[in-house]
Amino acid sequence: MGSLIPKKDLKDWLETWVLKYESPKFIEKDPISIPHKYPRAVDKEFVGFMTAIISWGRRKSILNSASKMFSYFGDQPVDELVDLKDEDIYDIYWSHRTFLNEDGWRFLQSFRNYYRKNNSLEKLFSKRLNETDYNQSIDRFRLVFSEGWTHQRSLKHLASPIAGSAAKRIHLYLRWMVRSDVKGVDFGIWRTLDPRFLSCPLDIHSGNVARSIGILKRSQNDFQALKELDKNLRKFDKKDPVRYDFALFGIGESGLLK
Repeated sequence: MGSLIPKKDLKDWLETWVLKYESPKFIEKDPISIPHKYPRAVDKEFVGFMTAIISWGRRKSILNSASKMFSYFGDQPVDELVDLKDEDIYDIYWSHRTFLNEDGWRFLQSFRNYYRKNNSLEKLFSKRLNETDYNQSIDRFRLVFSEGWTHQRSLKHLASPIAGSAAKRIHLYLRWMVRSDVKGVDFGIWRTLDPRFLSCPLDIHSGNVARSIGILKRSQNDFQALKELDKNLRKFDKKDPVRYDFALFGIGESGLLK
């Protein structure tokens, strides 16, 4: 499908969607509402990751699944998590689509083990000097986080850009953690990571919108498509290209392109 908006007007048109959807009003029905319930940065980080990693499918279903999981914890879930034994973790039953109880157990064990020695995931996503985005950081994080896993089925929930994935859910998580909190939506708690290098969360919905307005040509929603979309969004705003994620979501939500 060709572009529905003249290219000379596209940036301004996208800006109107960003202004509408990057707002606290956006939060209530979005998965980011789950980590917003927690005041401490470390809890936002942990809750945000576990919510983002199951963020596919209908938003209502995502919210229900995440709420069920965190019903096992109180107001400071990381403090509770680090004190849990394996048998305690195995008493936590929840799932979301193909993310099963056993996947949840492995993720919780990895978080518990990590937080017993560290106070943030931030450093695991740091990029190296010659890197222009966080895709290689994601793969390095993936190796550290899954260390000790004897069953590899849960790895499918930690997408690998090196293997060709757009890694939508982890890029969504990075948006939450890194982008400025000035609009009251994203958290901006990871100050050593630069929003210039973030990638737009790409899935079937954002991909279809991007193609409809002429900023994505590749038909698959894979790593190569992600690189193409990033390149075009950075032409609009090189300091904060992922802000246009709100525009792609809003346009899709509106039904305008149907």
